[in-house]
Amino acid sequence: MHLPDLTLPQMLRERALAMPERLAIRQKDFGIWKPFTWGQYHRRASHFGLGLRALGLPEGGHVGVIAENRIEWVLTQMGAGLVGAVTVGVYSTSPASEVAYVVGHGDVEIMVCEDQEQTDKLLETLAQLPRLRKIIVMETKGLRSFSPEVRDLIVTFAEVEKAGAAAGNSALIDAALAHQKLDDIGLMIYTSGSTGKPKGAMISWRNMRGVVPGIVERLGITGATSHLSYLPLCHVAEQMLTTFVPVYIGSQVNFGESIRTVQEDLREVAPTMFLGVPRIWEKMHATLSIKLQETGGLRRKLFDQAYAACLPLAEKPRSAWTLGDKAKYRASYWLIFRALRNFIGLRNVAVALTGAAPIAPDVVRFFRVLGVPLIEVYGLTESTGMVLGHEPRDVLIGTVGQPTLGVEHRLADNGELLLRGDMVFAGYYKNPEATASSIIDGWLHTGDVVREERGQLKIVDRLKDIMITAGGKNLTPSEIENTMKGSPFIKECIIVAEARKFVAALVMIDFETVGKWAEAQRISFTHFRSLVELPQVRALIDAEIGQGNQRLAQVSQIRKFHLLTKELDHDDGEVTATMKVRRSSIYKTYATEIEALYR
Repeated sequence: MHLPDLTLPQMLRERALAMPERLAIRQKDFGIWKPFTWGQYHRRASHFGLGLRALGLPEGGHVGVIAENRIEWVLTQMGAGLVGAVTVGVYSTSPASEVAYVVGHGDVEIMVCEDQEQTDKLLETLAQLPRLRKIIVMETKGLRSFSPEVRDLIVTFAEVEKAGAAAGNSALIDAALAHQKLDDIGLMIYTSGSTGKPKGAMISWRNMRGVVPGIVERLGITGATSHLSYLPLCHVAEQMLTTFVPVYIGSQVNFGESIRTVQEDLREVAPTMFLGVPRIWEKMHATLSIKLQETGGLRRKLFDQAYAACLPLAEKPRSAWTLGDKAKYRASYWLIFRALRNFIGLRNVAVALTGAAPIAPDVVRFFRVLGVPLIEVYGLTESTGMVLGHEPRDVLIGTVGQPTLGVEHRLADNGELLLRGDMVFAGYYKNPEATASSIIDGWLHTGDVVREERGQLKIVDRLKDIMITAGGKNLTPSEIENTMKGSPFIKECIIVAEARKFVAALVMIDFETVGKWAEAQRISFTHFRSLVELPQVRALIDAEIGQGNQRLAQVSQIRKFHLLTKELDHDDGEVTATMKVRRSSIYKTYATEIEALYR
């Protein structure tokens, strides 16, 4: 497909001119879904952009956003783009120190915050942010408690939008868009920092435009596609489906009430497309497992029979289904699977994605058996999103499919995946050394080792994560960890094997699922630690690991494990804002427990 040679803000203006009354966004506030047309989207973004200029944001200046997904997030981003500024996203779950690092390193001059909680993080670290000149707050509750000096620093979102509307200077926007080029930087996305300080990836308008055709073609997205936006907008995965694709294609975005109401919002929206990181799918899998545990007896038996009957269809293209296959699935769907799909809100989904991290094949298989067309995709911040993905009619579970439209790829001698195309990012902000080691002769070095399986690409592991045992055997931790995380009782599994005699693991239980199991067994507990320390729970996890080991080569099997007595926490530096495990930090924190496994 061919897209116009227009930047994202230029395309938003075209969209508003071509279909001003067509629905672009819906947002749920206080239980009511409020619609916004493309005309309103463009108009409000223009007003906010002009308001930013009125506050002194220069062309090329940096505006930051820290908030959950909502229309004000994209109005800030598009408003900044319409006046030639750059948006920098910050995770709303980040502690004050991480917020200060990103805002300071990203040279943010104006910060847009969701509420007082996020504003407080900036005020706490204000001395470290000499470039910050204004804080714009979306929700004003609690703002009166600030001192007069601080109050002068703060302005409300509504006031900025109103000031921009009063200025009515559309000539300024027209001038900014007239000389905006595809190679200008429009967005900065900070990497999760699993191996050190986050790096600011500079994403150009060309990168955004370059990734869209492949996503649209591979996923079958049209103007009729609807999407629920809930994953952080400072992550490229959500950006590609909330801003890049909808603006170029004209599809619909829905913002729910909160990240805490996703399940309820899914049931109400019933989107035709759904993106979940592995933890979301694992959580849904665990929730349905609990539901099936609670039903017990006959219903559980019927589910097990239907699941076993339809399991061979998980990877079989529908075009190849026999009459018997269709009859078998239809009966299972109406009797069992339909209710489960309604429960998780995916009754209308035409394509579902998992990406951003490896996922247990058994979890993918589970949802595909239910009739959820889940495919695994692959992308990086540095590739501006999805660049590999299954053809919906050609799914090989455990792989990530083939390159999308416009993506060139090749494998280095060590198996590392290299990528080239318009979607390869412009470089790391203020870090030419990291840029030079990431992009060599136009090829993006992904850091991921891959191999081909039946014409599809399989991610083996991160190049830096591959371990060598004391016996000289190469191990891929993600394969072992994801096999174990296929259990609804295991939330996290961190492998220890480097230079060791055998594979051991640190295991974190899924508190909700294991708690429900304990209640069903009439075993009492009071909190996370007391549950973990029960001998019956250790026996349960031991059995689950035993089942997982049966699917692994002998050298990869877990011989010993330690159950973590607390959940891994972002504030403790154990996981990133996107819940990626910080291995080095965990190995250091649990050094004593790890050594005890090898005594």
